Amino acid sequence: MEYKIDDLSKLASVSKRTLRYYDEIGLLKPLKINSSGYRVYGSEEVKKLQQILFYKELGMDLNHIKSILGNKYIDYVSILNDHKEKLLEKRNLIDQLINNINNTIKTEKGEIFMNDKERFEGFKKEQIDNNEKKYGKEIREKYGDDKVNESNQRYMKMTNEEYRELEDLGNKVLEALKEAKEAGLESDKAKELVLLHKKWLCFHWKEYNEEAHINLGNMYVDDERFRAYYDDKIGNGSALFLRDALEYYLK
Repeated sequence: MEYKIDDLSKLASVSKRTLRYYDEIGLLKPLKINSSGYRVYGSEEVKKLQQILFYKELGMDLNHIKSILGNKYIDYVSILNDHKEKLLEKRNLIDQLINNINNTIKTEKGEIFMNDKERFEGFKKEQIDNNEKKYGKEIREKYGDDKVNESNQRYMKMTNEEYRELEDLGNKVLEALKEAKEAGLESDKAKELVLLHKKWLCFHWKEYNEEAHINLGNMYVDDERFRAYYDDKIGNGSALFLRDALEYYLK
């Protein structure tokens, strides 16, 4: 079956402007241009558009998608299976949050009792999933799957008191970073910052290692997402100051 650009736009819920752009960059060429000058797409182009939308859902940029579609050795079925697994994980998280809400409602009505740990289960899983999506690739490449999986498990097993302490420590680290940056690298405030950051880190790591801690500080500067996290909250140069403080006191 063939579709003019208007029809494909409606079918796939993709704007005509987007389809024209995909054509311009060579990502999705139409089957042909009809006598009226309209782009016409066939079954292969429809299948390709579906693939593009799947890859976009996985967070891939258009250049990456273009390179994949241009590689005849790519196993599309394996990619679909991987996408399915990620969607199942997302659905499981949503189910947990819905279950959490339902149990909270029942608790408020006096129908059941919900302990403190149960109140935070869905939120912890959501935080882990968000971190994996944002930083998972870089963290796993730097520290390995075992280290990251172990950290995630420790986080999920936290008691309510530990969870609150971790949140409080995270806020104290940011406050200490602001004060230390104003006081200077050789100040007591900077030393206190390093100790607080180490304490915060030990909530996530089973075994502490100074070299790994310094490497983490380097990643805060090298990766623009980590750098932006501290710089946006405290001010420009905050991630760099934290890195320098870690190197100065831990070495």
